Amino acid sequence: MNARADLLALDADTLAALANRGLVKRAARELDSGAGASVSLDPAGEVAAAFPDGSRAALPAGVPLEAGTCSCPAPGVCRHLVGLVLAYQAQARPRSASESSPESDSAPASDYASASGSRPEAAAGPGAAASGPEPELPWSPAEFDDATLLAAFGRPALAAARRAWERGVRVTVQRMDAAHPAPSVELPSCTVRFPVPRSLNFALSGATAARHGELVTLAVWAFRTADEDGTPSGSARTAGGPKRADAGTAAATADRAQPAPATAATTAAVAAVAALTEELLRTGTARTGPVLLAQLARVEAELAAASAHWPAAAAAELRVQLAAYADRDTRHDPDRVAELLVELRARLRAADRALALGTGESAVTQLRRTRLVALGCRVSAGRGGAERCTELYLAQPDAGIALVLRKQWAVPEGRAGTGAELAGRRLLGHSVRALAGSNLVSESVSRSAGRAVTVERGRIASTSVTPLGDAWASLPAPLLLHDAAARLRALGGRPPRPVRPRIEAENAHVLAVAEVGPLGYDPARQRLEAVLRDAAGTEVRLSAEHDVLCPGRIDALAAALESGTVTHVSGLLRPEAGRPVLDPLAVRTAAGPVHPDLAAETDPHPFTALPPTAADPLAAALTAARTALAELARTGLDAALPHQLAPAAAGLRRTGLRTAAALLDALAADPSPDRWTDAALHLLTALDLHQEEARP
Repeated sequence: MNARADLLALDADTLAALANRGLVKRAARELDSGAGASVSLDPAGEVAAAFPDGSRAALPAGVPLEAGTCSCPAPGVCRHLVGLVLAYQAQARPRSASESSPESDSAPASDYASASGSRPEAAAGPGAAASGPEPELPWSPAEFDDATLLAAFGRPALAAARRAWERGVRVTVQRMDAAHPAPSVELPSCTVRFPVPRSLNFALSGATAARHGELVTLAVWAFRTADEDGTPSGSARTAGGPKRADAGTAAATADRAQPAPATAATTAAVAAVAALTEELLRTGTARTGPVLLAQLARVEAELAAASAHWPAAAAAELRVQLAAYADRDTRHDPDRVAELLVELRARLRAADRALALGTGESAVTQLRRTRLVALGCRVSAGRGGAERCTELYLAQPDAGIALVLRKQWAVPEGRAGTGAELAGRRLLGHSVRALAGSNLVSESVSRSAGRAVTVERGRIASTSVTPLGDAWASLPAPLLLHDAAARLRALGGRPPRPVRPRIEAENAHVLAVAEVGPLGYDPARQRLEAVLRDAAGTEVRLSAEHDVLCPGRIDALAAALESGTVTHVSGLLRPEAGRPVLDPLAVRTAAGPVHPDLAAETDPHPFTALPPTAADPLAAALTAARTALAELARTGLDAALPHQLAPAAAGLRRTGLRTAAALLDALAADPSPDRWTDAALHLLTALDLHQEEARP
């Protein structure tokens, strides 16, 4: 019988995902202290382990770790099953003296394969071939056929996967390469990874057992179609759909069901959106009354029921904006109202309907035991100035994505409700400041299709919080960036913003900082700027604006950057004028993390004034045209006069934007909702592209 290559391929991070990091550390300590198991491998491939405490564990070939047996009373994957794996690896692949250094809490001996995700057999050195498998060549999960999937997960899981596949599933396939040792697929509800080559037993989804088989099956089918079509790694696309409903023989025969009834519901909801947005544009958003707001709420509910998550979220935001206008709330933004109307109508026009609507995606997915790493906190105003909102950005290392935990707070009368005051509020049994700089391990996390996180009430005891430590340094790419320019290049070619999936924290990252340049302050815009240099030598412009709700933000950020000990900065990355710009959330220094939005106000920091920004005639012309369209949406197309658009069209012509000017002329001649949508979609997309790519 050959060695168990599947067990030799398990690294520390994969074991921690299958069990938890505490069990891995404890099992490693016992192994290093001589209290580890004695293991044996029988001809059938079963590994048996006997422990000094009298416990006995066994792991047959071809089963996942949780299917192993142990004589101890602990449920699920216990420390003995983890110890069995470590002891077998130590016996089959002896560690050198340098690898057997004394362990510590921060770097346990269990990290035999490096927490960065390097392959254990590759790390074992030149002699590994005699006792362990050769380094794996690139492989694809597409190698699994449907008969294998059916045997591994059963008929109900494949039937559920097929129903989702028929509706169309948004996927991003990442093939195995030097930077990604484990092939993976990002699905709307989770990320599925295959850390052990050619093994379904150790596939990781992060979802509960009830949906694990369905999601792994979808990931395999996504790889299959991507390999057939030659889809590049990292490209988002919609897989499946009616034309590709038969993903395989076993799937086609697994409890054949009719297509999901959401198709008819989606069609009805889309028609309702089209009718309502047309009415809003014709009559004007300024005339929106209780009846139209109620209609908008009904449309939002219909979209959500039809799993059209992205237009449902846009409708919800539009309803808040229109209610803010009626309440004379300062949160109302006429430009944002126009953008939301464009988005709702553009999603109905998209060729890739599943991608634009988000149909078929699970509204909420319950995750299994999940580790989250805090990236920082953002504070903003709530409705009517009587509420505050904190957004905790959290990295999910196993999935390589960022999530958001949002909480609304009531502000007592007479209180300002600043970030410093909110820092002491309790959330999940801990202060907001503590959570913003912590590691969370929870069994009660749910994730929405848009990557918002909730923690179930009454299960706070199942959530543990520990200090952040050096967790940022071990985050996987693309959460941790060593080359910000490369990340922006990878995002190139995305669909226009109005039809992209509405993903929370999609641009949240941690930047590894090699150098901090001088600071400057723009008094006109009340904005602090600095130049950071990453490990690849890319210059990243850090830009943070003053906010009355966070009066200590700028000074705390400046003090942290000037400390000389900055190693990482977390923030929201965006392209601007062809260069990466980072809106900071937190700064990692030798003294620990600094959270600018939660900092108390201090004496003003002395700054060097930045020179005034040069005028951009193209941006000015596009912005003026966007404002004109927003004003038309406010007053209504039925009351539109041709001369209202003439100045904006003339400005576009002066800057050479003749196509955009012609669209405004067509709207002036025929002020219809379709003409308005044509012009607004063109202008908003042109403005986005210009601001992202145009160099000064």
